[in-house]
Amino acid sequence: LWIKLQINFHIVSLLGIFILLVISDVTLFVLFLLIYVTTVIGNLGIIAAVWLDSQLQTPMYFFLGHLSFLDLCYSSVVTPKMLLSLLSERKTISFAGCFLQLYFYAAFVITECYLLAGMAYDRYVAICNPLRYLILMSKKVCVSLLAGSYAVGLFNSAIFTGFALRLSFCGPNVIDHFFCDGPPLSKLACSDTSLNQMLLFAFGGFNKVTTISVILISYGHILFTVLRTGSVLGKAFGTCASHLMVVTIFYGTLIFMYLRPSSSYNLGRDKIVSVFYTMVTPMLNPFIYSLRNKEVKNTSFIDAGLICCTFDS
Repeated sequence: LWIKLQINFHIVSLLGIFILLVISDVTLFVLFLLIYVTTVIGNLGIIAAVWLDSQLQTPMYFFLGHLSFLDLCYSSVVTPKMLLSLLSERKTISFAGCFLQLYFYAAFVITECYLLAGMAYDRYVAICNPLRYLILMSKKVCVSLLAGSYAVGLFNSAIFTGFALRLSFCGPNVIDHFFCDGPPLSKLACSDTSLNQMLLFAFGGFNKVTTISVILISYGHILFTVLRTGSVLGKAFGTCASHLMVVTIFYGTLIFMYLRPSSSYNLGRDKIVSVFYTMVTPMLNPFIYSLRNKEVKNTSFIDAGLICCTFDS
């Protein structure tokens, strides 16, 4: 494979395409396909449950439905192309396709950061200001928080992608990764990438600090309220446990991947971490929320029963 890639390096550069350095492997294809199918079914199940069940027409489930949508989107931006590369001899992606993948992947991930912060604020209002919950978390407020999350995500991603487009790639255009991510692309550039690195730290750091601060402040107030009242300790933390678990997994992998010096990048290790947050995390989120949430679990069982009855008939 490597000899074949070396022979075609010059042609690749002239044609304006990148080669994804993905080794063909049927076993990995089957494993990743199962993960992706599970991700699609699980997240579509959450979306359908929130959309169809009148008991789930609340701000918390409004955000949960959109979290599943974002998980489905950023996994779908990456996984299908990777699955194709695992089976096909042709492991190329056009310049346009590469930067579109980078743009939408970054947009969905950044949007999810702000959505998770919005979900933490929702839990804070529900537990600390229950009597004013329907006023503070009205439909207008929820839609505004969601729209703001998407606006920030799309804007940030446009900046990242725009500065990535200004880089010069002199070849060989071989991305040692399974999708077009920022760090592997920067390693291919033959022009100065210091401004790109600075923007990644500045905007990435701002996004993480801002959203994590909202989450920590929200849960700090929740903890104070719970300790003060005492009697609702178990119930209050039960409603927050799923969100905290998702936040820990999601932010842990993102901070490890992007908020560190470029000199510490290890593409072999980073590939494994990337598989976790692009494929495994979106698969786990529906199960985390379903297993720890009675309303979602009951709805899932009802939907499963209806599906079974439909097939039986």
